[in-house]
Amino acid sequence: MTGPRAATVADAAAIARLHATAIHEGFLAGLGPAFLRRLYARVVRSEHAFALVVDDDVHGTCGFIAVAEHLGAFYREFLVHDGAAAAAAALPGIVRHPRHVWETLRYGVSGSDGAAPGNGAAAAEVLAVAVDPAARRAGLGRALTTAAVDELRARGGVTARVVTAVGNEAAIRAYEAAGFRRAGTDTVHRGVVQEVLVWP
Repeated sequence: MTGPRAATVADAAAIARLHATAIHEGFLAGLGPAFLRRLYARVVRSEHAFALVVDDDVHGTCGFIAVAEHLGAFYREFLVHDGAAAAAAALPGIVRHPRHVWETLRYGVSGSDGAAPGNGAAAAEVLAVAVDPAARRAGLGRALTTAAVDELRARGGVTARVVTAVGNEAAIRAYEAAGFRRAGTDTVHRGVVQEVLVWP
């Protein structure tokens, strides 16, 4: 097994597969593999985001983390370059969950590029972390999160946040091991309270 490496466009399909099979909260997986491939291809192409992956000889790409340095800028870029094709690919899911789509867009485009308390810098946001179920308990989530924090520092980032399901203690432990701390709750989707962690 190798350490985390920068993802490329060629990794987008494997990242989408991991998201669909390993992330059970949220509704993005319900928008389908074509939508997820397009989303993660944009993450690795974007000036405003990045993704890291971990590979091993048995599972291939077995873990990833995706981070937006500026969430609003990334969402706007995705909408401009991929919006029509992504919407067409995700149409059945959009029809089933129109409110969730609207809430996610509203949060991404307008709700998270504000200055971080005390330093005036926009907070980066962890978009997703997933590890193949067959490769869990090897510390990959922690390694990916730590590597993402190191990458943010190298890019000049000074603060970041992540939202995760309340009670998702495995994820929270991985974030805390990388220097995140609990900072309350947020409600991206009406009626769904999520835990917020911030770094540093």
